[in-house]
Amino acid sequence: AGTGNGMAKSLLHAASETCSVSDAVFAIIRGHKQALDVCTIAQGEKIVFSVLSTTWGLVADVDIESEKYRWMGSARFDFYALVRIMNLRRYRGSVHFVPAPGYEAYGDPVKQSETPIVEQNGESRVCSYQGPRAEFQGSDWRSIDGPFVGVCVYNVPWAAENAMAAPEAKFSDGYMDAVILKDCPKADLLALLLKMSDGSYVKSPHVTYLKVKSFRLSPGQLVEDPKRGGIVDVDGEVVARGEGTYGMNQDQYLMAYGPSVQLTVHQGLATVYRPK
Repeated sequence: AGTGNGMAKSLLHAASETCSVSDAVFAIIRGHKQALDVCTIAQGEKIVFSVLSTTWGLVADVDIESEKYRWMGSARFDFYALVRIMNLRRYRGSVHFVPAPGYEAYGDPVKQSETPIVEQNGESRVCSYQGPRAEFQGSDWRSIDGPFVGVCVYNVPWAAENAMAAPEAKFSDGYMDAVILKDCPKADLLALLLKMSDGSYVKSPHVTYLKVKSFRLSPGQLVEDPKRGGIVDVDGEVVARGEGTYGMNQDQYLMAYGPSVQLTVHQGLATVYRPK
């Protein structure tokens, strides 16, 4: 859904179908079903669910701040990405994660005493689904410190019709695909933008791409302006917004900007229609 149609593109591309309204309608009519992972994003008792992506930094800024150019259609993403690359922002912060098998070498090891405490859906009685019970206290946590140009966590391969953001993502493998971008020259960043159509951008030495079981984002302030924060964007909607950001005074947001946000995946929780 939305301007990018990332979920529809992912499902149709997996079946070698074109991303069109007619093919999407026929997929629903055929009635074939596909299990889909659902990501829980939590900060204290506040919880939202994601089936597409959680982004912070460059991608979130482009997605949300380009709303003023919505009349351009999907071209607004390309246009505003160029604007943001030319005026590149870097954010302080850190990420912690439990890597999937084969990705244990990424990041720095976290001492047991510093391991993030992650426990959801405990003994308290609730009236609605609160996400998977997740206990990673004894897991091998790793960390990467900023500054960052951007951090993205994807659930499906395509973020938009023309952007294969997570080429190794699977619909129901029980993992999230994290893309971490630290310092990167503007010229190289433009080259990465051109390679997003086939996912080959993840091979760049400037990009860290890995699968994770659990992910904790601690967003910080702009390097260039310590009084200004960033945006945490879940499936195209703002869940946390720092001081000085675009649209800051429009609404109250579900989560606070600055405190850590915990992402945990529930394998195969949702069901979607697929072409075949």
